[in-house]
Amino acid sequence: MSEVIHTDSAPKPVGAYPHARRVGNFLFLSGIGPRDPETNKIPGNESFADGRVHKYDIETQTNAVFANVRAVLEAGGARWEDLVDVTVYLTDMARDFKAYNAVWTEHFPDPATAPCRTTVGITALPTPIAIELKCTAVVRSDPELE
Repeated sequence: MSEVIHTDSAPKPVGAYPHARRVGNFLFLSGIGPRDPETNKIPGNESFADGRVHKYDIETQTNAVFANVRAVLEAGGARWEDLVDVTVYLTDMARDFKAYNAVWTEHFPDPATAPCRTTVGITALPTPIAIELKCTAVVRSDPELE
């Protein structure tokens, strides 16, 4: 049996799926992007009048994604430190990997305690974002014992 996780502290999913699903001690997050939970705007994007993006800031989007992931983790009873596996989708690997990786290193300075990570270059995401994360965490029954 599983528990569906939704939170108003993260942006609404862009499709018919939950923010996360908890199964036992595992928390599986759906793809999380950088949209602002209150305004639904994409931080770091600059757009033409017709809505097409002409410039974006990967550092701003990466920090926003991390904040949204934290919100979903907390709603599911987990913490940032409970992440065990992260898949990162970048729409421009050549341009953005170095800057995104620098932000990652700020949030996970010690590789020995960082989650496993896979970074994949893709051509597009469902909204005009440059990064999305898919995460798995372990929910600790008693964080004081860890």
